[in-house]
Order: sequence, then C-alpha cells, then structure tokens
Amino acid sequence: MALEITNNYGIMELSGNLIRENTRSLKKHFEQLLVKSDRVILSVDRVTKIDASGVQVLTTLYKNAMKHNKIFFIIGKENKKIQKAFGKVNYILRSDFV
Repeated sequence: MALEITNNYGIMELSGNLIRENTRSLKKHFEQLLVKSDRVILSVDRVTKIDASGVQVLTTLYKNAMKHNKIFFIIGKENKKIQKAFGKVNYILRSDFV
C-alpha cells in the first residue's frame, strides 16, 4: 500500500506504508509545509507499516521544526506499530495535540 497524505481540518493524516521508498517525497512535502506554516500537526494513526527510514525522516522533521521554533506535533501514540518502531525516541509522539 502506498502512502497517502490527507489534510483533515488542518491535521495532516498519513495512511499506508511509511517506508524507505516514499520517505524522500514525504520529507520534501513536509519541509515545504513547515516553510509556509508555523504549526504542523501530523497524524500517524493510520500508518500500517513503518521502517527505520520512516522513523528517521519523522524524527528529522521534528528536530528541524524545533530548531526553527515551529510547532510540529506527531500524534498517534496509540498505534502499536508506530510506538514499537520509535522505541527510545517515542518522546516525539503524542496522544493528541490539544
């Protein structure tokens, strides 16, 4: 399954597989979004598969946003596949953004 990005009332929802083959386009998309906006909320609740490249790109986006004083929330801590993949860096995951 490919990766799909949907804007749901300001929350960018990822659905599908977040794997090496699509991390480059994901990174480019969200880097451009962070240039235009001071706040990005990303939901990974519907990600069905994630590999080390997926974790790395989300971690990089998070760190770059923090470095530039941008708000970058990654919600989806309840997704067990995501939680397991993030391991020790799961501190960047949130249950919600409120």
